[in-house]
Amino acid sequence: MNRRLLAFVLIVVVTLGVVAGLSKWVVDDVKLGLDLKGGFEILYEAEPIEAGGTVTKESLNETAKSLEARANATGVAEPEITTEGTNRIRAKIAGVTDEAKVRDVLKKPTELTFRSTRGCAADAGYCKVELHGSDFKQNGADVVQTNLNQYEITIKLKDAKQFAEVTREVAKLAPNNQLAIFMDEEQISAPNVEQEINSSDAVINGTFTRDEANDLRDQINLGALPLKLTEKYTQSVGATLGKQSLDETVEAGAIATVVILLFMMIFYRLPGVIASISIIIFIWLLLLGFNLIHATLTLPGIAAFILGIGMAVDANIIMAERIREELRSGKSIMSSQKSGSKHSFRTIIDAHVTTAIAALVLFFIGVGSVKGFAVILLLSIVLSVLTNVFFSRLLLTLLVRSGVVKKKTNFGVKESEVRAL
Repeated sequence: MNRRLLAFVLIVVVTLGVVAGLSKWVVDDVKLGLDLKGGFEILYEAEPIEAGGTVTKESLNETAKSLEARANATGVAEPEITTEGTNRIRAKIAGVTDEAKVRDVLKKPTELTFRSTRGCAADAGYCKVELHGSDFKQNGADVVQTNLNQYEITIKLKDAKQFAEVTREVAKLAPNNQLAIFMDEEQISAPNVEQEINSSDAVINGTFTRDEANDLRDQINLGALPLKLTEKYTQSVGATLGKQSLDETVEAGAIATVVILLFMMIFYRLPGVIASISIIIFIWLLLLGFNLIHATLTLPGIAAFILGIGMAVDANIIMAERIREELRSGKSIMSSQKSGSKHSFRTIIDAHVTTAIAALVLFFIGVGSVKGFAVILLLSIVLSVLTNVFFSRLLLTLLVRSGVVKKKTNFGVKESEVRAL
């Protein structure tokens, strides 16, 4: 066996072996969306609870984080919470058993409280609420860098007299003189109060990093302007319906893939066999890519997946047809393979580039499932070029140059179709 043929066999055996050995892990690790797994989707419109308030980008982002934390607390696995526009939040919750409970938890406004141990039992923790988010000025928290390159959070309150009274009483509780900050029921900080602060301005200092200080500032500002969420759109998919959609989609995809591979092998012979190997690897890599980028597979995503397979098949057909044209013109197999691969490359790349441009437009102007469709389509284009252009060309070049392919019928070209030069 010559070196080129040995290289061809080793590459095919190793790659297909890896695909076969890791396929179960790759498939099982794919994250399914609610339309395939069951669950619900809600589009919220956010508005401030207090009259005259405004919805800022920071408050919207922090509200989205709060929604995600609340969903996680109910036992939901990997909820998708994203912001849209200037005042909307989209929540996708898959695999939910008690939808009504999760909905109730999500729609509550985020509550910021400052608590102390004043009057609390020894084991009660910070049981007394001293200040609410509404006691602070809107966007009144800020981060200041000191001369020692440390970070402090400054806060502005509405009522200096109330704050003086609270800090005076809490300072008397030493060594339990903390004024703990809670977001809902989660403690996010517990600064000490050393003395009465007779001012509407307060400072929280400590060993904060820049990111930690910014996070605390954003959470306080969010609590000072709690947002009310109104459901503008909702969609529910039952677990049974989601499983049925998944089963039918997988069955249809498997049948279509088998038919495509058989068509390629029967009609294009040797290039069809190599194309089938490349397509199998492409599908496996695409599923692996889903997992690596933590993408969620939805019905629109499957549509992009199928479109990607179609592009992969098309790339192989263009190259195979170009080689056949060269063979019919009377050139040798090696010359036809080299020339056909070269001349088909630009056509294939042009088709992929135009599709990539369309996918990029969808990604930048689209939202939700449209953006997901674009991401998967872009991933399909990259992997298609790698597998169905470069990899399939490599395999065919190794096989042709090994000298074992000597008949033009191996490319689906009859001797009667060959024209003399």
